[in-house]
Amino acid sequence: MSTLALGALAVTGVVAGWGTPSQPEPDVNSATVPASVYAAQATAATDAHDSSYVRGESFNRFITIWLENTDYDKAAGDPNLAWLAQNGITLENYFGVTHPSEPNYIASVGGDNFGADNDNFNQIDANVSSVMDLLEARGISWGSYEEDMPYTGFEGFSWINQETGKNDYVRKHNPPVLYDENTTPARLSYQKNFTQFCADLEAKQLPQWMFITPNMTDDGHDSSVTVAGTWARGFLEPLMKNEYFMKDTLILITFDENETQTDVNRVFSILLGGAVRGKEGTKDANYYNHYSEIATVEANWCLNTLGRWDVGANVFQHVAEKTGDIVRPNTAITGSDPTIFQNSSYAGPFNTGFANASYPAPNINIVSPKTGRTVLPAIKRTWGNKPSIYNNGVVIPDGQHPPAGYAVNNVTNS
Repeated sequence: MSTLALGALAVTGVVAGWGTPSQPEPDVNSATVPASVYAAQATAATDAHDSSYVRGESFNRFITIWLENTDYDKAAGDPNLAWLAQNGITLENYFGVTHPSEPNYIASVGGDNFGADNDNFNQIDANVSSVMDLLEARGISWGSYEEDMPYTGFEGFSWINQETGKNDYVRKHNPPVLYDENTTPARLSYQKNFTQFCADLEAKQLPQWMFITPNMTDDGHDSSVTVAGTWARGFLEPLMKNEYFMKDTLILITFDENETQTDVNRVFSILLGGAVRGKEGTKDANYYNHYSEIATVEANWCLNTLGRWDVGANVFQHVAEKTGDIVRPNTAITGSDPTIFQNSSYAGPFNTGFANASYPAPNINIVSPKTGRTVLPAIKRTWGNKPSIYNNGVVIPDGQHPPAGYAVNNVTNS
């Protein structure tokens, strides 16, 4: 099991009761000077989830693990990732939604990348909701586990390994913290390091929704897919023998984006866990993207939606068979002669390149196809009924095929 390079943390303090309402505190824990980081470690509050859970239609725990910047065929050829695939369902047509890394992580919990075309210190305004709001509204616990994050609730841009000088943890790979709404003391207490994963696993207090990110070496970003595959198997193989971890659990292993940006943004992805038992070694050729993570979670627990691209995203077929969701094709990207590549972002508040635009308002009137899931009431109250770019179709826009009225990114397939 991985541990922090600085050694085990002396993390003290427990936030009583997850979901406790409080005000966001962006930048309170953002200092990266070692002395400040070490001082904060001593008082960082870490939430201990209880062992209760809300039952879902297909799974009772969802875990997503992200690796970095690898073309589909290269990842599929890695022996360790291939071994994992034989123990699960290979998603043959799963796609990132843009480049570079950070906007994909933003998209994975918020239903849009908000025009980000960079890996800067981006902060999404507190009135923009994420899947965390949907989970908490249903009483479902959540958390992120970030390898080499120096302490629970750290908001800094990165953390440098003090012995090797390597850039171990980076903020851009921890999607909850990118949203200012998730910087309340309570929500920061759910954003932990790998040391806490080991503790929560041992205590049988893992949350029901988890985002797990290896460090910059183990995820392949600063190394290779060989390193990433070795880490992924080394992390998961022992856990696959743990009944508490595996029971009714759905694990998604995926990559943030491909490496060759003139190709469609297809990434190697696998579904594992007790929730796919009986389908080991099979393949699913349906179209999915990072918004499908949100849609699948919404479908499984019959949650409300964010009113963004999550609403029309395909639910993983294995889950849709139980929830009644419809899985639709998108041959514009999966066909033999694709016209959409999903390699660039359309304009938004974080676009530093060809154009800029304000936050698009969620579409509070759209419902999920066939199943009719509606937008979270709190989002409706916050935003009201405003003109919106979002719909419940399966085809999503990108920089070269933006929503009506938005500038076009003319860079070919990038």
